[in-house]
Amino acid sequence: MKVGLIRCMQTEDMCPATTCFKVMDTKKLAFEGVQDEIKIIGINSCGGCPGKKAVTRAVEMVKRGADTIVLASCITRGNPIGFPCPHAEQMKTAIEQKVGESINIIDYTH
Repeated sequence: MKVGLIRCMQTEDMCPATTCFKVMDTKKLAFEGVQDEIKIIGINSCGGCPGKKAVTRAVEMVKRGADTIVLASCITRGNPIGFPCPHAEQMKTAIEQKVGESINIIDYTH
């Protein structure tokens, strides 16, 4: 699995994505059952509200080899600030439409 990770720009100041990396490395939570090696192709933020840059950034990571786009839990579950992105579902839908059905989308990490 070749992952392109997209995270919330608002939480970058307080979260260095270590838990996202840990669950990928140990194949826990969102990555449970993954048999293949997990390789991180890239990590980027959504670009800030309302997350429009997430789409072009996901496309670029796919061009660079990602077969899976992961929306970090800071976007979909609000970790660590307890406030999920109000644009998460729209962002996910836009990414799915742009990258196509051959790319897997995971909507959380931990």
